[in-house]
Amino acid sequence: MLIKPAKRLLGTVKVPGDKSISHRAAMIAAIADGESKIENFSTGADCACTVHCLRQLGVEIERSGTSVQVTGVGKTGFKQPDAPLDCGNSGTTMRLLAGILAGQNFESVLTGDSSLRKRPMKRIIEPLRRMGAEIEAETGCAPLRILGRNPLESISYRLPVASAQVKSCVLLAGLNSTGETAVIEPVQTRDHTERMLRGFGGEIVVAESEEGRRISVSGESTLSGRKIDVPSDISGAVFFIVAAVCLEDSGIELPCVGINPTRSEILNVLGDLGVEIEISHQHESCGETAGSLKVKGWGAPQNSLRIAGDRIAGLIDEIPILSVLGTQVVGGIEIRDAVELRTKESDRIAAIVENLRRMGADVEEFEDGLRVGRSKLNGAEIDSFGDHRIAMAFSVAALLAKGDTIIRDAECADISFPDFYETLESVVQR
Repeated sequence: MLIKPAKRLLGTVKVPGDKSISHRAAMIAAIADGESKIENFSTGADCACTVHCLRQLGVEIERSGTSVQVTGVGKTGFKQPDAPLDCGNSGTTMRLLAGILAGQNFESVLTGDSSLRKRPMKRIIEPLRRMGAEIEAETGCAPLRILGRNPLESISYRLPVASAQVKSCVLLAGLNSTGETAVIEPVQTRDHTERMLRGFGGEIVVAESEEGRRISVSGESTLSGRKIDVPSDISGAVFFIVAAVCLEDSGIELPCVGINPTRSEILNVLGDLGVEIEISHQHESCGETAGSLKVKGWGAPQNSLRIAGDRIAGLIDEIPILSVLGTQVVGGIEIRDAVELRTKESDRIAAIVENLRRMGADVEEFEDGLRVGRSKLNGAEIDSFGDHRIAMAFSVAALLAKGDTIIRDAECADISFPDFYETLESVVQR
């Protein structure tokens, strides 16, 4: 994809439905009793993988554009698949579906593309084995062969690494356990699963303890189908927000964006840099808050910023675009305690550093993060490393650069945001 520099962004951008919420809505609707209707379901390839896997498991799903109708089969109503379940590039599909499959009385295999087969799965294998499921995985990565058991043993599990996917995996397995299954997280991660389970009628208790935040689910929970309106994905909206912030005289509106407090830390970070974002038309659906966002061009934000510690868990998907923003911040941006980025769709720390250097940026790499100084960017050839967030973040960098930029393997943006480039072009002025 060839991207030329821009003067400003003007217009309204409709971002696809939230990927994280869409995954959970489809899976929980599948194990509920009765029918569910999901509106504004994510158009990304990752969520299409979830739908495909659920259909292989015998779930009737009708899809028309962004509207999805799911006929639930109940908590133990899945049918044994006749082939491995291909999760594509989606770690969320694999980790969350593993939790549900652990409580089924049959054998299944979860696999994915070459990138997903390199991502760590021991973090879900350990708790699921403690619950009684048998799991085979060479070197701790996919493919995962799961011999489920029903009922599973209930456990209390403290997360060694802050991970919403691991938490969700254990809670979903807990729906088919003998009693109450609890997850303790030392740092709060995104809480879509807790909210979604409660919205479907699940017995969820959230409490603060000395060890951290404790979330428990009852194995006696009964889930019932319902209607869900998925808000637009804030992790997709942020690319347009940052581009508008950095280009003076810009004005962008993004309607119905999810602003769940465990996902909207990016808005707080921008506020720390002095950026004002207007939020209007707030409303709730299935426990999720959404609102319309308006942002104007600010040029170069004035405040330097260091992001580390507990804050990272709420920003894990936004680090690539924040690193690009760092090139425009007067005092730069430093990011630490983010070693988890090295196990995403790519080694995102290495990918960010390499591509920023190609564009002439002042950047320093650490094992757990990076430091970016204010820099004049030059057009360059960018390697997306097959990672959708790298591709989209450096598309924004290209708008801010002097000269043309080429994004290699740009089509990987389809994983979360099909039509990203067309949407971007529709609001760019040169």
